[in-house]
Amino acid sequence: MHGHALCPPLLVEPMDVPSEVPPNGVIPVVATVIRRGHHLLVGRRPLDKRHGGLWEFPGGKLEPGEDWAAGAARELLEELGLALVRAGDLVFAARDPTSPYRIVFMEVEVRGTIEPHEHIEIGWFTPSELAEMPLAPTDAAFVESLVGE
Repeated sequence: MHGHALCPPLLVEPMDVPSEVPPNGVIPVVATVIRRGHHLLVGRRPLDKRHGGLWEFPGGKLEPGEDWAAGAARELLEELGLALVRAGDLVFAARDPTSPYRIVFMEVEVRGTIEPHEHIEIGWFTPSELAEMPLAPTDAAFVESLVGE
């Protein structure tokens, strides 16, 4: 791996299931795409969460009444201590294959110093590097779409 990670890698098995599913059966999740040149910021999920130990784009479930930008702003602050400067395009969306989550990937611009509060490891990687890493399933589908461009 040629990217820059901030902690040693860990391998674990996924676990945990959502406790509340809305009437339509779909839980909206925003994933933020933060770029630095040709590199993208990803984090390794906590071991006790669904897809624990796998890499993902930062984000999370929308709260009731939140739009994509508000959800992204809240998640960036909670997970990384970053402020949302600009919410960009929604660039990819897919249903997580084994859950009620529908994950929408949004390009964002941020400011601040990264302070990981949720992820056990963070790093900047190119799409090609990400394609070789253990990613959560929907994040892997997004990366495949980037590599195929």
